[in-house]
Amino acid sequence: MLELLRPRLPRLALAAVLGVLSLGSALALAAISAWLITRAWQMPPVLDLTVAVVAVRALGISRGVLGYCQRLASHDTALRSAADVRETLFRRLADAPPGVASRLPSGELVARIGGAVDDLADVLVRAVLPIAVAAVLSVTAVTVIAVISPAAAAVLAICLFVAGVVAPWTAARAAAAAESVAAEHHSGRDVAVMLALEHAPELRVGGRLDDVIAEAGRRHRDWGHHTDRAASPGAVAAAAPTAAVGLSVLGAVVAAIAIADTVAPMTLAILMLLPLSAFEATTALPAAAIQLTRSRIAARRLAELTTAVDRVRPRLVPIELTPGSRLAVLGPSGSGKTTVLMAMAENPSETAFFGEDAHLFATTVRDNLLVARGDATDDELRNALCRVGLGDWLAALPDGLSTILVGGAAAVSAGQRRRLLLARALICAAPTVLLDEPTEHLDADSGRRILTALLTPGALFGADRTVVVATHHLPQDVRCRTIDLGAAKVASSV
Repeated sequence: MLELLRPRLPRLALAAVLGVLSLGSALALAAISAWLITRAWQMPPVLDLTVAVVAVRALGISRGVLGYCQRLASHDTALRSAADVRETLFRRLADAPPGVASRLPSGELVARIGGAVDDLADVLVRAVLPIAVAAVLSVTAVTVIAVISPAAAAVLAICLFVAGVVAPWTAARAAAAAESVAAEHHSGRDVAVMLALEHAPELRVGGRLDDVIAEAGRRHRDWGHHTDRAASPGAVAAAAPTAAVGLSVLGAVVAAIAIADTVAPMTLAILMLLPLSAFEATTALPAAAIQLTRSRIAARRLAELTTAVDRVRPRLVPIELTPGSRLAVLGPSGSGKTTVLMAMAENPSETAFFGEDAHLFATTVRDNLLVARGDATDDELRNALCRVGLGDWLAALPDGLSTILVGGAAAVSAGQRRRLLLARALICAAPTVLLDEPTEHLDADSGRRILTALLTPGALFGADRTVVVATHHLPQDVRCRTIDLGAAKVASSV
């Protein structure tokens, strides 16, 4: 957050000055209005009230104009800051190894670069600025009241502390607790829901679908229950400013009664009405404290993203591949196999990367294969499908290559989808092919045969093409160069 604030301090200072002047106009308007009402009660000559009447009109207009200018300045600062942060993140991700971004779910990446940056930039408009304005106006209000009655000023200072510090602190704790509860229970509920949505047929066959749905409902109810409990301090924080306003007015009335015989009626009116306007600046502080909490969480998420960039860099080792060579990248899930492959896919004209989650389009079988090489003939497409074990499947399709895969991946089984993606790799013309988990979801025997063929020159791919395969394990009879990320070592054998 400090990095976000530093280059925008002049603009932020301008917005703060405009905010102080805007709410200062409201404070002055309350004081002059109190004086005008009381003085008018004394029935003076009209000319005695002219200056006050003009001042009331001027302050009423200036409050709106200055408030509008303050919003323009603050939002301009926040939007420019958000743009700068996003540009920095995009540059770091672009310069980082490709695996950094690809290993994050797309929704999580969008949430961090989108919502997290917005939450971070909002700290300027919704937290820093209201806090600065409230601090200046609170000191000003207490000082003015102290000139009239030190006792009333002391009561006002205590009440402003409650409304401006205690209530926001409590609200921030409630917000942090709610965020923690959401992180703990919301994800559990979503996991159960997605399990029911994605695997409903299998769960129904296994007789577990009702249990999974019931578990999702239970987790949702638990989330609501814990959220309500976490929000209880927030309710206290919301009520505290109102109670503080009442106490300050009561203290002003008591002080006014005590000094009624020694000061003018207009002074008493100012003493009792000014505290009402003094709290206008503190009403935004609970929300400001909550925004600070959210911005800290957003800053932490963005820091994790940038830290991931730096953490991955040193793990990447230069890998030299000779034409026609075969390389197996071994390791368990999360060991960095995809990162290694993505780091090797930096020359699109020479290298083709085929991810395990590559998309199948809701179009014909032919078009789903032509995305790899647009000039491939139908005979080449049929040959590729037969070589990956989909010959009988193609023959059974009603329109052959022209059959539309309704719903894309939903139209085929997980094993058929994997073989279709492998057929794409056979069709592409790139001299180096990178395959990420090409035998995932295949049965053990089929997976072993295909993996052996992939890593044997001339079997599936020509002997002049370089093939790199990321996999969890390697058949014992396969002899090729390997990189074992799980054992954190590189072993070569021929």
